[in-house]
Parts: sequence; structure tokens; C-alpha cells
Amino acid sequence: MRKIFQIITCLMLVSAMANAQQDAQFSQYMFNGIYINPAYAGYKEQLNLHAFYRNQWTAIKGAPKTMSLAIDAIANDGKVGLALQISSDRLGAQRNQSIYGNYAYRIRMNPDGSARLAFGVGFGAVQLGLDGRLLTPNNPEPYQPVGLQNTILPDARMGVYYSDNHFYAGFSIDNLVSQYINTNKYSFIARPKPHYYLTAGILVPLSEEVIMKPSFLLKDDRGGPTSMDLNTFFILADKFWIGGSYRTGISLYEKPHLQKELSSVNSAVLAMQIIPVQTLRIGYAYDISIGPLNGYSSGTHEISVGYFFNKKNIRMLSPRYF
Repeated sequence: MRKIFQIITCLMLVSAMANAQQDAQFSQYMFNGIYINPAYAGYKEQLNLHAFYRNQWTAIKGAPKTMSLAIDAIANDGKVGLALQISSDRLGAQRNQSIYGNYAYRIRMNPDGSARLAFGVGFGAVQLGLDGRLLTPNNPEPYQPVGLQNTILPDARMGVYYSDNHFYAGFSIDNLVSQYINTNKYSFIARPKPHYYLTAGILVPLSEEVIMKPSFLLKDDRGGPTSMDLNTFFILADKFWIGGSYRTGISLYEKPHLQKELSSVNSAVLAMQIIPVQTLRIGYAYDISIGPLNGYSSGTHEISVGYFFNKKNIRMLSPRYF
């Protein structure tokens, strides 16, 4: 166990020295659209609240723990989406919090408005921290912090998102401002780097009661390995979702700074979701490590809850599907 903790600590230090902070990861990203794309704001066309908690690599000391909370709604007859998104992420000695206000301009792509193309921006701040008391490397670095360091940086992000009753696709990029802020005062705090997200999904009716929903998420930060999530859900009677994902690293372009022996195999995910009433969604995902952490980690648990305040005079565009 101590060896694993030292590995995580080492990875954190290397990341900090390379000025590369990684965004938090969610297996149920398809239900947490605002976290990765500000253009998702207002998609459900009513007041929507959702929360996520992820406990990654349980049984490993210092492993990531992430929380996310978001609320969004529409304005101006559905032409505008507004959202507030808050998150907290911990990895070993690293402590990061963020808050964003998001705005999306939503363009009708057909007469009834069931198809929309949205352009979104988000502005906010990130608090980056490092607790030096939790760092125990074998060979301490010069000027290694012995207490808590933190700094607050302004930030912005942007994205585009298309959706209709059967298909969705989006692209986004974050850390547009914070990457340029000088954090040399705290040399061990990792500087954020831009992360790129590309996602899409489609509905495939199999019968009147069963719908298949395959989707993918591609993540890249131009520094670390590119990651791909491949997912398939089966929606049963609009009340129960069951499915899984496979997460792996892929090579889109040459990254000469990466170690050649890095494993691309990451994890498999089992997930389910229940909708006890029309306005409530409860989801759970379990990640199984199938890469180098297999045998050390006891898996990853992720819980999500979504609630939207349905108004009788507002049409909902298949919100249960995306």
C-alpha cells in the first residue's frame, strides 16, 4: 500500500513540475453534460439539478475523490441556456475547486425546436491547492512545501452542442485563461492545461420497450495520453438503464514526451440508472481496473442524482435519453 501511495505522490510531483493538471473524470459523463461542455446548459428546457460523487481506486490511500453539482435552466423562450456548475477534486495532497457560470445561445434547427445547435461559454474561477503535509517522497524536492499552498485563478471555457430527439454531439475546451496565469509563487501547484472533449451518441430503437444508446467520449490535453470512453446503454420501458463502458488510451498523434511503455488499457465500467418518477434520476457506476492497477484497487464507485422541476406548460425534449 505504501508503494502505491508513493507512486501516486510521484506522479503528482511530476505533473506539478510539468505544469499539467488533469481534469477530473466521470464515468457517467453523459448525465453530467455541463461539467464538460457549457453549451449543454438549458438542454432539458427547464430547471434541472444534478449532483455526482466519485470515489476512485478505493483501497488506495490518496486516490481521487470528486464531487460535482450543477443547476441549469432556459430563458428567453428557450433561446438561452443558463447554468451554474461547482466541483471539488482531491488527489493525494492535491486540492482543487472550481465554479463556473455558463451561458448557451440555442438556435432552432427545425420548426418545432426539437433540434437545437447551441454555442456556449463559461466564466469562473479555479482554486488550486497542495497540502505539503501529505507528501512523503523518498527524496524530497528542493523547497517542497510543508504546509497548505493554494491560489485562485480566473478561467473560461467554451463549447458547441447539437441535439435532436435521436442524436447528439458536442465539442468543448476548458482552462482557456488559467493556463496563462503565472503560478511560479507556488511552484509545486500544477498549472491547468486545456482539455478537449468530443462526444456523440445516438438512439437505436430495438422494440417498443427497448432502446439502445451507444455513445463515446474522446478526451485529450495534448500532454498526457488521449483517452476514449466507448459506452452502450439499454433503456428499458423508459424507467431503467443498464449498460457499460470501456475506457482505453488511444494514439491520435505523436507525443514524443510520453513514456513508450505506458499501458493503454484502463478500465471497464458497469452502470445502471433508475427513473422512479418522471422528474427524478438515480445512477450508479462501478469501474473495474483492468490495467496496471488491477490487483491494487478495489474498484471505483460513482453515484449520481438528477432532479428537474417539471412545469406543465413546458415541453421536455426527451431529457431521459441524454
